[in-house]
Amino acid sequence: MVKARKYVVKKYFKGLPKRDDFEIVEYELPPLKDGQFIMKAEWISVDPYLRAYNPLNAIPYDQFSFQIGNVTESKHADFPVGCKVVSHMGWCDYCLIDEKILKDESNKVYKLPDVGLPTELGVGALGMHGITAYFGFLEICKPKSGETVVVTGAAGAVGSIVGQIAKIKGCRVIGFVGSDEKVEWLEKELGFDKAINYKSKDLSKALKEVAPNGVDCLFENVGGELSATIMSQMNRRGRVALCGCISVYNHDASERPKTTSVLPYIVARELKVEGFHVRNWYSPVNRWPEAITALVGWIKTGKIQAKSHVTEGFDKLFDALIGLLNGENFGKAVVKV
Repeated sequence: MVKARKYVVKKYFKGLPKRDDFEIVEYELPPLKDGQFIMKAEWISVDPYLRAYNPLNAIPYDQFSFQIGNVTESKHADFPVGCKVVSHMGWCDYCLIDEKILKDESNKVYKLPDVGLPTELGVGALGMHGITAYFGFLEICKPKSGETVVVTGAAGAVGSIVGQIAKIKGCRVIGFVGSDEKVEWLEKELGFDKAINYKSKDLSKALKEVAPNGVDCLFENVGGELSATIMSQMNRRGRVALCGCISVYNHDASERPKTTSVLPYIVARELKVEGFHVRNWYSPVNRWPEAITALVGWIKTGKIQAKSHVTEGFDKLFDALIGLLNGENFGKAVVKV
């Protein structure tokens, strides 16, 4: 019998998640049957959506997220011992995969291709986050060379990749971040044309100074008043890809801060505003490999830097999540189990 551990969410979060909102449960995996295999987690992802989706689940629930695991036992011909597998099995150190899980598209179980790059990128730039950046930006914003692109949450797992793809496509790129250190990272290492610390400046004035001819595309990860400020300076027929709104994730619906209405800007400037989820390119037709192939090429040629913000230890998953929600990460937050 394999002894396993998992994080179970036993309370609805109030503000930032608290340690006692979780319980680590120990259990034994049953003996393998035909068509099953066991994985030992190697890398586990922590992300803002873990906070956002908490109110939508019945308590208690197993904490979901993407992970990369090594197959340690197998009775499945397609997943032999030793191969690495990406799944959405969450915060557990061991898990058993059967045919029911393999057929459930919400679990997204697939073998990690060996592309000669760091393994952890499989839950980052070469996983859901890079794929989100690739399709969300290219297919919703439809950038044209010479256009001005603004990315919020630009130092995060998705935003940092979006900005670099925009540069590849010949755009002028401005990123909004939450610290001067992140401003320096975007401008000096990732090649953003300008970055703005939203905590330290008059945002409307700062944006006008770096984008005097207006904004053509907005890739939105933050929401709130920042989003309204940017939309107020968008050009006619601008495009907005709504990926996330991390600024309100820690607020209950009744407590969310009121912001300036963006509807007048959308109407007057004929903006295209579209929310999306990366699963749109997984089902009914799986186009994820298309994005992964492109991203591998850009990383290997140095056009994209894929930075991982690594925390070590299964018992540090909660700390890594809080650090992420407090904006401490540069790039993709992952935990090495």
